Parts: sequence; structure tokens; C-alpha cells
Amino acid sequence: MIRAVAFDLDGTLIDTAPDLGDAANAMLNLLGRKPLREDRFPTFIGAGISDFVAKVLAADVVSTALNPALLAGAEALFRKLYAQRLFERSRVYPGVRNTLHSLKESGFSLCCITNKESPFTLRLLAAADLHSFFHLTLCADLIEDRKPSPNLLVAACAQLEIAPEHLLYVGDARSDIIAARAAGCRVAAVTYGYHKQRALDELHPDETIDNIAEIGAPRFASCASA
Repeated sequence: MIRAVAFDLDGTLIDTAPDLGDAANAMLNLLGRKPLREDRFPTFIGAGISDFVAKVLAADVVSTALNPALLAGAEALFRKLYAQRLFERSRVYPGVRNTLHSLKESGFSLCCITNKESPFTLRLLAAADLHSFFHLTLCADLIEDRKPSPNLLVAACAQLEIAPEHLLYVGDARSDIIAARAAGCRVAAVTYGYHKQRALDELHPDETIDNIAEIGAPRFASCASA
């Protein structure tokens, strides 16, 4: 019986790669480095800003060693640049709003659980006009809470006062599947996100979906519980 549905953010609810990529290339430009092709950035997304910036810098084949001072300075610069363009080219994926509306109307508690930090997450959800759908929004502001850690999913279940098996988590990354499994939750993997379906299938999610509308109210109506 599914009583709540939680969603990853980047690559699941919103295609954030364009703005992340623009901020990253602006950062590289200010550091005197060459920009990266736009199609490189989606593969860097999912493990938080520090990891994203490190991968961007490492992708520059002529870069100097990634010493701590360089990483720290680049990350601070990227945060400033990204905050200026959170929802300029990013777009909500097709079907997301209708699906969230249908699930909420059917009595499900909805959550957003993401490795994106709260200062960016809350502003992004508001800019995309998705914030009102969620009972809870939990962000990995602490390194130890970053997926594949199950911490945030466990916390969501506790706050919603439901057993983990009553929560379905929807995400696009291996870390989403691992975190859900560790928390004892069911998990659905979307194929339209930033990670290849083959890599997701290797972890055997409970469901694999091509469109988020597949997790619509009619599909789970019999599972909703007051």
C-alpha cells in the first residue's frame, strides 16, 4: 500500500542541466578555461554541487591539478553564478504538474527529496511553481544526508508517520535506487533523466517508467489510504 510518493528533483521533476551548464561555463570562462559542450553536463548531475564542480573542472583535459584551494574557489564562484540563473533555461518535464496534481487530489502525501541544497531547491521549486504540491521538501544540506544515503527518505517517513514500505520514491539515478532500497522504500526509475537506463536496470528498481504520468492517480488510486 503506497501512502506517499517522493520525488528526486534534477532529472526527475525539472531538467536543470541547461542552467547548471550555463553557470559552469561562466565559471570556466572567469577561471580562464575553455567551455564544455552542453551535452557533457547532464552526466555530472546528481551528487551535489561540490561533486558537480569537481567533475566540471576534471573534464578540462588541460587543467592543472585539482587542489583544494582551486576547488573551493571554483565552487564559491559557481554557487554565485548558478544562483543568478536557477530557472532561466531549466524546464519542468512534461506531465509533472498534472501528475503531482492528480496524486495530491487522490490523497497521497507528496515529498521532494534531493541532493540539491535547500537555498537552491526552495527557490527553484518556487520559480517552477511546484512548491505548493509538496508536504515536505528535504535537501542534503549535510554531506552525510546525500544520496545514496537513506537518511532523508527515513526522515520523510518519520515525519509523515508512515512505514518505509508505504513510500514510493521516484528518481533518475543509481543513487536514488540505492537510497530507497536502504531505507526500505519502493522505488521507480525514470528513463528520461540524466542516467542511462541500462545502469538503472542493473539495480532492479520496482518500476521503470518512460513518462512520469505513468505514476498518475488512476494507477495508484486503489493504494491511497486516508
